[in-house]
Amino acid sequence: MNKSLIYQQRRVELAKLIRTKTGGGVAIITTAPETARNRDSEFPYRHDSDFFYLTGFEEPGATLVLKVAGSSSQPQLESHLFCRPKDAEREIWDGIRLGPEAAPEALGLEYAHGNHELDSKLSDLLADQDAVYVRLSESAETDRRLRHWMKQVRGQARAGINPPSEFHDVESLIHEMRLFKDAHEIDIMRRAAAISARAHIRAMQTCKPGLREYHLEAELLHEFRYSGAQSVAYNSIVAGGASSCILHYRASNAELRSGELCLIDAGCELDGYASDITRTFPVNGKFSGPQRALYDITLASQEAAIAATKPGNTFIQPHEAALRVLTQGLLDEKLLKLSELGSLENAIETGAYRRFYMHRTSHWLGMDVHDVGSYREPLSTATDSSEKPWRVLQPGMALTIEPGLYIRPADDVDERFWNIGIRIEDDAVVNDLGCELISRGVPVKADEIEALMKNN
Repeated sequence: MNKSLIYQQRRVELAKLIRTKTGGGVAIITTAPETARNRDSEFPYRHDSDFFYLTGFEEPGATLVLKVAGSSSQPQLESHLFCRPKDAEREIWDGIRLGPEAAPEALGLEYAHGNHELDSKLSDLLADQDAVYVRLSESAETDRRLRHWMKQVRGQARAGINPPSEFHDVESLIHEMRLFKDAHEIDIMRRAAAISARAHIRAMQTCKPGLREYHLEAELLHEFRYSGAQSVAYNSIVAGGASSCILHYRASNAELRSGELCLIDAGCELDGYASDITRTFPVNGKFSGPQRALYDITLASQEAAIAATKPGNTFIQPHEAALRVLTQGLLDEKLLKLSELGSLENAIETGAYRRFYMHRTSHWLGMDVHDVGSYREPLSTATDSSEKPWRVLQPGMALTIEPGLYIRPADDVDERFWNIGIRIEDDAVVNDLGCELISRGVPVKADEIEALMKNN
């Protein structure tokens, strides 16, 4: 399928949602701004995910305006892109721009304009519209511009033109759409996961005592870019020894030591979609007894969560399945005391496990590594979000499955387990039968990891 048709279909789907909700209106979605890193230097530009989802356009300084009328089944849609005009001099410095002249054909849009025309044309597009769909309270600048556009429309009241009277959050509609991945998206996510899996293998095969954490980070980055990924999906975690117990640790210059574990949480971004994989392995290629015991518990908990990741189950059920296995393992290894807690159920109910496992097992995955979409049923009538039922898993949803155990030194903790941090994470896409793990191109069983690292 022509890529532009994919984005066209998404805009039509959003138009249907707007038509059903308010009978029509205008939606305004801007892309991300460029951000200065320091003097005369910007951070590498990354488009806004919602904007890219609807346009496939990656340049900065752009705004999409959708004007919706017609019926809910057959909406009348005008798509207006406001983008940077062609500029021969700036293109010498910054690269070729698509420009408004070429944008309609390239992106499948009805209209395109220079971004300098946005303020003058918005008053016409907003005239006599009942509703405006924007990101509510996105920023002070966005609020200022919206007030300016509304003032322009109100200034035409004597000509019989009425301004919009309703304001709605466009994100809630787009994010519900993004929660369900189509075949095009899943194909990209499979390829992103395959690249990341190869990067993890490369890091494992490179690892040996005496290297620094940044050496393994370099191996990850090399494989990402060599395989065509445009960026990391998030800052890579490469954590040796005690640092493996720090959830959002960054790779530093710390030495990787024999007898310790290394935890790598890293994934690439490919064509706008994230992958997210975590593996934990012994620096010297051989798990110690305590390390292997906790690793096998964590892997068993992940397998339990994978089995629970299927249509009809709720989002929280994989977490509950993993939690039960993890907590039983903590009791078996006497990191939790059965004599004090009385039972597995009480250990879970009282949250005794939280000192060793403090995060949930899953999050949505997609264009953002912690992707959008409600974890609770959006149509629930409960007023308190914590009372709304958990979201029911359906085919097309993508999520991570990432249980872990983190054992910090403490007087009541067996010293053999001190500074062992383990997390195992894979990317899953829910399908009709259960889920597809798209990141298992990298070994996950302890024996397989040791075999891979044997000749390091």
